[in-house]
Amino acid sequence: MTSALAAFNTLGDAELRSRLASCCEAEAWVEHVLGGRPYADENQLLAASDAATAGLDDVGLGEALAGHPRIGEQRSTHAGDHRATTWSGQEQAGVTAAGADLLDALESANAEYERRFGHVYLVCASGRSAAELLDVCRARLDNEPVTERGVVLSELGKINRLRLGKLLSEEMTS
Repeated sequence: MTSALAAFNTLGDAELRSRLASCCEAEAWVEHVLGGRPYADENQLLAASDAATAGLDDVGLGEALAGHPRIGEQRSTHAGDHRATTWSGQEQAGVTAAGADLLDALESANAEYERRFGHVYLVCASGRSAAELLDVCRARLDNEPVTERGVVLSELGKINRLRLGKLLSEEMTS
């Protein structure tokens, strides 16, 4: 077991709850991951995250989505905690170089997506350009709501895994 995972396993519940909420603001997800300790290895932790993400009901998914800014938009995502804001900026780094026309198109696509599905367009943006994120958004607009819910949960699972990795490497070792 790594020292970061050992620290994760032994951190006080209140502190870890706050740190986990930086990864995903869904209370059910936080409680599931928190309640699974101790984890024998990182794979076990990630499996618990995946199970918790897949099991989110509509309320939990709404809580999780509320913690994410629109693609191309930066805002504080977790009150009193700058981890999520920093991580979101890192994840959306491919958007920062986009020109005004592309950013306007992305803003329009975000708005159309929100009208269609009733929530923010969520995609694991790490390593993707603004043009690619725009294309993905436009393609997903054709999904049926039940299909899109599955896509959103899959993307959220990817984001949660990335953020748990960051939490272990950046926060638990300091």
